[in-house]
Amino acid sequence: MDTTSVWRGTASASGFAMLNGDVETDVLIVGGGITGVTLAWLLARDGRKVALLEAGELGGGSTGNSTGNLYETLSHGLYPITGRWGSEAARQVATLRRATIDFIEGVAQPADCGFRRCALHLYAISPKHRDEIALEYAALGHAGANVRMDIGTRPPLPQPVGDVLVLTGQAQFQPQAYVNHVATLAAKAGAQLHEHSRVIELDHKARVAATATGSVKAREVVFATHTPLGFHVVQAEMPVHREYGIARPLTGADPGPGVFWYRGDDGLSVRTFDQAGQRYLIAVGQENKLGVHNAKASLMALESTVAKQFGPGEVAFRWSAQNYRGADGLPYVGRDASGCFMATGFSTDGLVWGTISAQLIADELAGRKNEAAELLKADRFSPVKGAKAILDENLTAVKSLVKDYLTHRQQEKLSSLAVGDSAIVEAEGESLATYRAPDGELFAVSPVCTHMGCKVHWNSVETSWDCPCHGSRFRPDGTVIEGPAIAALGRKHLNLG
Repeated sequence: MDTTSVWRGTASASGFAMLNGDVETDVLIVGGGITGVTLAWLLARDGRKVALLEAGELGGGSTGNSTGNLYETLSHGLYPITGRWGSEAARQVATLRRATIDFIEGVAQPADCGFRRCALHLYAISPKHRDEIALEYAALGHAGANVRMDIGTRPPLPQPVGDVLVLTGQAQFQPQAYVNHVATLAAKAGAQLHEHSRVIELDHKARVAATATGSVKAREVVFATHTPLGFHVVQAEMPVHREYGIARPLTGADPGPGVFWYRGDDGLSVRTFDQAGQRYLIAVGQENKLGVHNAKASLMALESTVAKQFGPGEVAFRWSAQNYRGADGLPYVGRDASGCFMATGFSTDGLVWGTISAQLIADELAGRKNEAAELLKADRFSPVKGAKAILDENLTAVKSLVKDYLTHRQQEKLSSLAVGDSAIVEAEGESLATYRAPDGELFAVSPVCTHMGCKVHWNSVETSWDCPCHGSRFRPDGTVIEGPAIAALGRKHLNLG
């Protein structure tokens, strides 16, 4: 199944060359999403020598698979921040995010990035979510946001249970086009950007990263990779989720400009997007715990919900994105124990958090004070504020380890593995994760994640082996799609003669 997002499918290719040879630089940035690319531009603009390594294509991770929405609140609400951190911290979060939307607007305006101001509409479609809307209204009001309550929604949006929260002054854009634009600014300022340059070896102490075609030695290293590469204590604190999105040509009633979130069993995030004379309806569904959900069922449920609420229509784009949520509701940004920089734990709010992170790290490297530094510091540990998330994440890891090492999953014989099927099989005295491709080729790899030894699970939508413990994902041939794993799953070439 093609899982190209509407953003990547309608934007021009970025077209930066892979790393070739060994280079030395002031700052190495690993990861080419909105965080890494924005940071590369800010540092190069400050006169720093910068090299950026992206494993695939710029924006190919969460940035180019996001909703393209920009808002000063958070996807899980500002009110949990008030409860965990207090009203002053919640006000600081909203103020930071509001100013960052203004910053993005200023950067986007000279280019065709689809930036537009709009309102965010948040409401419940089931009684059990009604109280959340009232709590969020109070939290946003205390944080100084321009927020009000309205009655009802316009068709074809589902009708609310209770009032509709309207947060004005928010925004939308084309995230892939924006990243490509900022990458062009970074390159013009002197930054070296390299695509298809996956880090396969990393020496934190020596500040050296190696790819298949070269290496980079730097004075400073920044991991802008959703989660730090390799083993890091913060990974034990962050739940990992995937969510699925679709875009289809808008042929029926138009919900109009805006971000529309409605909470309930069939809750969605909905917006529209115009490209080359075509107007799309974009919908993103519920979050799913990575590796323990049925990807195809999740995508089918999303398509069914959209058809039920907006009428039948042909789906033009299907995609998904992965997110890592800070245990206490906030991201981790800054130096870690190794002395490297990281920016992680954005949940599904990474377009704004990523830009904030780039500004914060650029300021720290330049010796400038940044008001977000103390709130988001990377080495904080909040067992009280984040106790439930930390417990849930570690229970998931333990359950996956116990379940997969003490029981058998999908045990089949290789001879019965049909085209497009996957299974965990015993062959030649080993347990193997196997997949038969559409052309009949058989792939067999170790089922043990190279990060911390959990067993991988099959994702039928994206044709990948996903680790439920800390979010690593691998192609059928074992190569890494995304970390924290660095090493590939060992491939086994079977003798089927």
